[in-house]
Amino acid sequence: MSQRPSQDIAIITGAASGIGYSTARYFAARGARVVGVDLSERVVELMSELPGGAHLGIARDLTDPTAADRVIAQAVAFAGTPTILVNSAGVALLDRAVDVTPDRWQTTLDVNLSATFYMSQAAGRVMLGAGYGRIINLASQAAVIGLDEHAAYAASKAAIVGLTRVLSKEWAPSGVTVNAISPTVVETPLGKVAWAGEKGERAKAEIPVGRFAQPEEIASLIGYLASADAAMITGTNVLVDGGRTGV
Repeated sequence: MSQRPSQDIAIITGAASGIGYSTARYFAARGARVVGVDLSERVVELMSELPGGAHLGIARDLTDPTAADRVIAQAVAFAGTPTILVNSAGVALLDRAVDVTPDRWQTTLDVNLSATFYMSQAAGRVMLGAGYGRIINLASQAAVIGLDEHAAYAASKAAIVGLTRVLSKEWAPSGVTVNAISPTVVETPLGKVAWAGEKGERAKAEIPVGRFAQPEEIASLIGYLASADAAMITGTNVLVDGGRTGV
């Protein structure tokens, strides 16, 4: 089985904003080469501005089943075999269950679940060949508890937790760990808008620590799960919710 390479090569989806961007900055600041992937063309500029240089931004629609293989091939050609994959790209289209349209249901599953699977599968193939890898999938507290207007979102995130467990079982013998992280509301730019005002204050009141999570806190946990120190952690779903799911 191969040893951990001297330099990490981290592929991060949803890298143009929120948790994905914070995670890209986290790894770049610690010497990793970063390949950021996002639907937004802005990812190209943002990755070029990360500390350390030698980073790559790829604008790609990951709901296309053929996109993941092309992204991984481009990343390998640019930097070598990836050691880390962070599946952070996602959407939150919130409706009451009786109002969810087929289009919004399918979009949620395509972006949150299918893209995560395609990227994990494509990255897994090269990581398994190398005998080393760390995959971290972004799930949600909605995978664990019931939340109003989250039918499609919760279904997609609960499926990510199940997928994580299967991949971890299949790939652990080859040196590849797979874990999920389930945050409460995170104060990304989109999160601040979606949970502004009275709605946000009610949500904070349900969290024992009395606040939402910060993107940098999630990035730090991702960094740990991607590290050599976390070699014995795989198949887990780590809750970052200030005690919310224990209430």
